[in-house]
Amino acid sequence: MVKKGNENENTISAVPESVLESVTTTLSNLHELKSHFHEFLSLSSDPEILSQLPPLQRAQSLFFIAKLTSTLLTLKLRCNGVHPDNHPINSELERLEVYQDKLERLINLSKAPLRPSTTLNYQAATRFIEHSLPDLTPEQRQNMRTISRGEGSKNHHERAGQKRKYDSSGKQSVKTAAKEFLEKAAREILGNNDGGIKGPLQIVTSDEEDEDEQPMP
Repeated sequence: MVKKGNENENTISAVPESVLESVTTTLSNLHELKSHFHEFLSLSSDPEILSQLPPLQRAQSLFFIAKLTSTLLTLKLRCNGVHPDNHPINSELERLEVYQDKLERLINLSKAPLRPSTTLNYQAATRFIEHSLPDLTPEQRQNMRTISRGEGSKNHHERAGQKRKYDSSGKQSVKTAAKEFLEKAAREILGNNDGGIKGPLQIVTSDEEDEDEQPMP
């Protein structure tokens, strides 16, 4: 008995420590998997529970079951000295890889931001408007053709980029110019006088009144 115990100790000492640590970690993971696998299997195999899940989560649950069972079978084959490439399980693993790629693409699409379902073709819309309005001026027709060639949208983006580069002083100058334009337009439309009365009314001075009151010869 003492001799047999010494042989076991010699055998264990011959195994590298890294291998023993890997085996210990694997056994611990298997025990943890066993405690959760039965619960997961009972839930994922229930048709009522599966019907309540969204389609993407339902596909994930079914894929995890197939992946888990195939991995456990592959592990068993390796422990028995059988390489998975020489076993029919290899075709099942390849099929799971194909479905895994499809499932990952669907998950990425579900996480991507929403995109507009329809887009407007500005060039086609411009041509349609041009043919629908026969009373356009030559300048308007030229502008429509510029947009239909795609130059209008490019210029619009360039102008938008230039507007974003304006600083606060640029905004103030635009505001001042607009104010001056409105004041000038008001003077031209409503008239300009020194009495502070807005509109085309003039204040008649006393001298002008005396001249108006003189009788005509």
